[in-house]
Amino acid sequence: MKRRMKNVYLVAGFILTALAVIGLFLPLLPTTPLLLLAASCFAEGSERWHRWLLQHRTFGPIISSWQNNRCIPRRTKIVAILAILLFGGYAVGFAIERPYLRLAGTLLLLTGLIFILRIRVCDRND
Repeated sequence: MKRRMKNVYLVAGFILTALAVIGLFLPLLPTTPLLLLAASCFAEGSERWHRWLLQHRTFGPIISSWQNNRCIPRRTKIVAILAILLFGGYAVGFAIERPYLRLAGTLLLLTGLIFILRIRVCDRND
C-alpha cells in the first residue's frame, strides 16, 4: 500500500509540474501554486524528482524559498500578480464568450490572485 501511495504522489507531481509549465503560457492556470503542490507531491513520492525540482534553474528558488521560509521572492510575486491581471483579465474579458465559462475563469483567477497575495515576500536575508 505504501508503494502505491508513493506512485500516486509521483504521478500527481508530474501532472502538477506539467500544468505549472503550461500555466506559464495560459493565463487561467496559476503557475506558482501548482509548483508548490508539485514539490509537495514529489517530497512524498520521490526524493530524486523532488531534488530535481529544487535544483531547477527557474523553479528551484521559488520552491526553496517557500519550503524554507514560507515566502516567495518579490519579483515572482509581482510577475504572478501581473500575469493574472493582464493575461487572465484579457482571457476572461475578451477571449471567453460564454457567461458560465467567464464566471468559472473569473473564480479561478480570483482564487489564484488571493493565494498569491496572501503569501509573504521574502526579505533579503530569507
